[in-house]
Amino acid sequence: MWKKLAIGLVVVLLGAGVIGFLNRKTVILYVATHSGRTEVAPNVPIVWDKGPDVAALPAADRPPNIVFILVDDLGINDLSTFGGGVAGGRVPTPNIDRLAADGALFTQAYAGNGTCAPSRAMLMTGRYPTRTGFAFTPTPPGMGKVVSMFANDMDRGALPPVDYNRDAAENAVPFAEMGLPGSEVTIAEVLKEQDYHTVHIGKWHLGRSAESNPNAQGFDESLLMASGLFLPENDPDVVNAKLDFDPIDTFLWARMQFAAAFNSGDWFAPGGYLTDYWTDESLKVIEANRNRPFFLYLAHWGVHTPLQATKEDYEAVGDIEPHRLRVYAAMLRALDRSVGEITAKLEDEGLADNTIIVFSSDNGGAGYIGLPEINQPYRGWKITLFEGGIRVPMFVKWPAKITPGTQVDTPVAHIDVMPTLASAAGATLPDGVVIDGRDMLPVATGTGDISHPNDALFWQSGYYHVVRAGDWKLQVDGRQEKNWLFDLANDPTEQVNLAETRTDKLSELQVLLEAHLADSVAPLYPYTIESPVAIDKTAADAVGPDDEYVWWPN
Repeated sequence: MWKKLAIGLVVVLLGAGVIGFLNRKTVILYVATHSGRTEVAPNVPIVWDKGPDVAALPAADRPPNIVFILVDDLGINDLSTFGGGVAGGRVPTPNIDRLAADGALFTQAYAGNGTCAPSRAMLMTGRYPTRTGFAFTPTPPGMGKVVSMFANDMDRGALPPVDYNRDAAENAVPFAEMGLPGSEVTIAEVLKEQDYHTVHIGKWHLGRSAESNPNAQGFDESLLMASGLFLPENDPDVVNAKLDFDPIDTFLWARMQFAAAFNSGDWFAPGGYLTDYWTDESLKVIEANRNRPFFLYLAHWGVHTPLQATKEDYEAVGDIEPHRLRVYAAMLRALDRSVGEITAKLEDEGLADNTIIVFSSDNGGAGYIGLPEINQPYRGWKITLFEGGIRVPMFVKWPAKITPGTQVDTPVAHIDVMPTLASAAGATLPDGVVIDGRDMLPVATGTGDISHPNDALFWQSGYYHVVRAGDWKLQVDGRQEKNWLFDLANDPTEQVNLAETRTDKLSELQVLLEAHLADSVAPLYPYTIESPVAIDKTAADAVGPDDEYVWWPN
């Protein structure tokens, strides 16, 4: 009680300027660290629901099992499949590469958004934020205030200051209630109608209320990432990399805990390094459900910050500089190992042929980690809608239906995952619900095409709107009143802005954007922070007056 009163007094005095002579960062970090903490119990073994001991039908005659592996903030150039690999190819990704080679590789796959949560909502529902209202990424209490203060105290070169809307933040709904409405129908709910056993493991970020938590959104079982550390900061097996140039990283280290929760229960300590723990539990889920159709949504936290790796992985990747790149490479090694163990378990259980594995990332790599090569050759980062922020890997393996080595060049996006998985399971899409995504199976199996209305895909964050129609892409930054128009067929890395020379295409795409936005539902909650994000510089680089940036409201 006395701790809460002390924290409250500090916050009041800080806001009133009474303690302005103190080190603001020390005070803010104290408040962030000591407020909103949750007690974490020792690890609790999970007892997963077990399917029948004997299958009613052979694996080949049942609806396909589905394993959806979603990683976090992966740069397209992090995978050797795309010619990259961390540290100039020194750390390849052989298991992920094998997964890509064993099925359909979508060469022009897009995230639903340039940040985490809206992409996840689109993956679950197949619907744009214009229909669901889930337009912004929920942030924990105080994050906007802390990040804006820290950012504006740093030397950000020619970037303008971050804007923080205190009134909107103070009147916002609680963090746990910033979720996907219960009225939305998820792929888990659709699959349950087909008698699938549905399991979520890892990150959720779509709300924790009674109507938005994973169990309420169609998952029979959910092992939730309750906070954000991969291991305790002082664990003898961890190697940490803190980013003193990134205010988001500063907040995460101050606020995050090492915690999990099962089926919305109390918090407890995970059973090891988070990536390995989620993987180990996923293997148990596969074994427990080998005799019935199941849907496993494995939502990894890696390679999102805070940058933390095990000492074993850190040593295995070798002498890489700078330190943060070595830790990042070690985190990617753990993710690649996870994919290998999942695929091996399916083979060992005799389930591989009739199991669909989908692999993707929620958005592109983050510029705020200070690693310039992760999204090459594309411009931009997470928190932009340039190709680097939204180009993601998308692989679909299904040996029973998809020929290994299939390459699909047609643009697809996260909205297409939900109707694709429903189609594969023989499920019916929900009545009376407009699904924006399209089934990818015809192009993956070579039996047909995929056609979005007007051949268009859309993205948005507040007043920042983007449309890709055919090979043309228009970005509109409403705050700057600036347009970027690119011909992706001839300029896939968005180097030449044609907004002033191809006014015909500019007008054509503006019409598509206006039509898309015309019937938008209101966002479920307002944005509280507006951040200028450099397109071509990382947070560790100096930003000059000639460098371009976008405004990102969230």
